[in-house]
Amino acid sequence: MKSTQAEQRLTELHLVLPPAPSPAGVYKPFLQVGNQVFVSGHGPHKEDGSLIRGRVGEDMDQEQAKQAARQVGLTILATLKANLGSLDNIKRVIKVLGMVNAVPTFEKHPYVINGCSELFVQVFGEENGIGVRSAVGMGSLPDNIPVEIEAVFELKEV
Repeated sequence: MKSTQAEQRLTELHLVLPPAPSPAGVYKPFLQVGNQVFVSGHGPHKEDGSLIRGRVGEDMDQEQAKQAARQVGLTILATLKANLGSLDNIKRVIKVLGMVNAVPTFEKHPYVINGCSELFVQVFGEENGIGVRSAVGMGSLPDNIPVEIEAVFELKEV
């Protein structure tokens, strides 16, 4: 992949970021510590700010859940951009934790979270868009969202 900046990739891919969500409790959605940025668990916010809702294996299939995870990735990018001014300030993805609201028999959690991980590769490139990752199933998630994802990023040196 060519060494294009993240903001340029957003434009080239015709990606539209939803509004950066406000905290739904007592926490910070974004926290910078040194050259690392921690992003709290985000849900799948649509362009109008509403949430995608449903349980995987009950209300939606794994393809719909993967798209919901991609939407969570866009929501995380919106929070990063709102707090940093530009995604070009991100050097790399360090860690992603994806939680999937699924029926007990569902076993494809990593496949679902690939929706977010593949987006990060598209935006930050193969080398910097892949970090360490966990993908786990949950009995429920807030507001019956299908996916919640938190992430850690490294900032470029200024």
